[in-house]
Amino acid sequence: MSREREFQFTRGDFEWIREKVTGETGIQLNPSKDQMVYSRLARRLRALGLPDFASYRKLLERDNGEEMGQFVNALTTNLTAFFRESHHFDHLAEILQEWAGEPINIWSAGCSTGEEAYSIAMTVLENLSAQDAERVTITATDLDSSVVEHGRRGIYDEGRLSGVPALLKKRYFLRGTGRNAGKAKVKEPLRRMVTFDTQNLLHDWPFSERFRIVFCRNTVIYFNKELQAQLFERLHRYTAPGAWLYIGHSESLWKVTERFVSHGRTIYERVD
Repeated sequence: MSREREFQFTRGDFEWIREKVTGETGIQLNPSKDQMVYSRLARRLRALGLPDFASYRKLLERDNGEEMGQFVNALTTNLTAFFRESHHFDHLAEILQEWAGEPINIWSAGCSTGEEAYSIAMTVLENLSAQDAERVTITATDLDSSVVEHGRRGIYDEGRLSGVPALLKKRYFLRGTGRNAGKAKVKEPLRRMVTFDTQNLLHDWPFSERFRIVFCRNTVIYFNKELQAQLFERLHRYTAPGAWLYIGHSESLWKVTERFVSHGRTIYERVD
């Protein structure tokens, strides 16, 4: 860390930040991520008019929560797409039809900018009658408040819709014109189906109803095995008998939990 930089950034600063991130989010930053950490947090130092990372650390130590949110937002990586890992939505369509007419609570945990949640909502509307769809609730959460707000607005670059079939684009999105050209906005009926909120998976969960479907994809990949085990043990308590869980393509519950049994292709069913 001896290279010339705008702000002094020591190995001690980096290790302190790594520990802070793990404590706040469960994410374990690789020791090689020092340049990424510097570049992302240097923006905060400039915005706050701070001279070095030591000053920023002092600010976080006495912070009442506002800057901690900015800190977490800066270091959280969000990568998502509409209908990403499409086999999950094929499976979702099947179980929705099996449960037609029943109340169905769905949680998109780690929703990022909302593409996953709106993909879920489109799958609901395409596979259930309007009356049955009204019995479905979709909760989308992420610890990054900026991406939650992005999802709530429901406005995307048209290029982000590449995974959405043409018929669904026409049915559920408005194309921007004039100075909004190149943008697409989620139509109001689809937006109303999803409730967005900030939620740290390591903090208390406010849910009173148990979920029948949970998407928790590419969210715990940076957690250690012990923390993953704790999370899925907790998730078991917040899901209903027969609930389904979808995780990311590079994730696995092997040697993490026996509370969910694999049905292949990162699809799991709750074990009662």
